[in-house]
Amino acid sequence: MAASAYQHTLQGPAIFAGVGVHTGAHTRVSVRPAPANTGVVFVRTDVTDRDNRVLATGEAVCKTQLGTVIGNAAGVTVATIEHLMAALVMSGIDNAVVELDGPEMPIMDGSSLPFIQVLDRAGRRRQDQPRRFIEILDKIEVVEGDKRATLTPASQFEVAFEISFASAAIGRQRVDLVMDDQAFRDELADCRTFGFLHEVEALRAMGLARGGSMDNAVVIEGDRILNPEGLRRPDEFVRHKALDAIGDLFVLGAPVLGRFEGVLAGHGINNALVRALLAAPHAWRYRAFVEELAEAV
Repeated sequence: MAASAYQHTLQGPAIFAGVGVHTGAHTRVSVRPAPANTGVVFVRTDVTDRDNRVLATGEAVCKTQLGTVIGNAAGVTVATIEHLMAALVMSGIDNAVVELDGPEMPIMDGSSLPFIQVLDRAGRRRQDQPRRFIEILDKIEVVEGDKRATLTPASQFEVAFEISFASAAIGRQRVDLVMDDQAFRDELADCRTFGFLHEVEALRAMGLARGGSMDNAVVIEGDRILNPEGLRRPDEFVRHKALDAIGDLFVLGAPVLGRFEGVLAGHGINNALVRALLAAPHAWRYRAFVEELAEAV
C-alpha cells in the first residue's frame, strides 16, 4: 500500500481527441496536472459566458441514460465521463483538470485502454498529501426491480458483476475480480461498450448515438456480433460493465476500499449507490495509509 499512500497527478498534459458517441461531435481534450486535493475537474473551454468548471462528484451526476453526465449550477454539463474516470483512478491519478472543447468526452475505441495509454505517456507525479481511500464499514445496497448494486467491507478493492441478456451472443456472464492498477490493465481496460443494432437505430432517431459505430462499440444483431474482428474476450460484455462501475464509483472523489457487486446494474443504479453511501456516514470513513506507515516506523 506504500506506493499508493500519497496522492498523484500527471507529470505533464495528456492530449487526445475523438468523437462523442452520442453527439457525434469532434472533441479535443487536455488532461492537465492539478494541485493536491483538487480531485477531478472538467473544464468546458467552449463555454465562456458562465461558470465552465464541473467538479466530478456524486452530487454533480445529473443524467445516467447510456452514460454518466455531470453538471454544475450554471447548467454546464460534460457527458460520458466514466471510461476516463476509470482510467484515472486505476492509474493512481487523484488530481487532474480535464479541459475539453465540447459537451461530451470522446468515446475513443469504446474502452478505457486509449485513456490509459495517453495517461502513461504523460507520466505520474507524486504529491505531498496523503491519498485518502473511502473505506466501506457497513453494507450499502440499492435494489431496483431485478437490478442490484452493493458495497460491502473488504480489505482490498473488489469488483463483481453479473449480466443476463436473451441474446445468445451474450447470455449470462459473471466476473469477480480483486482490482488494482495491474489487474485493471490485464482484465478490464480493453473491454468495449456494446449495444444492439435495433437500439442504436432507435437512439439515432432520438438524436443520440450519432457517433456510435463498430469502431467504438460491439454491435449485436439478434444472436450475432456484427463487428468483423469479433470480441476481445469471450465475456467482454460483463467486463465492460465492471469497468463502467469503477468509473461511476470514482465520482466519490477517492478510490474505494471495499467490495462492489452489481447485478444487471447500470449507470443509474451505480449513482444511486454512490448517493446512498454519501447519505450514510456510518457506513464509510476516509482512511489514509501515510499515518499508518508513520506509526509503524
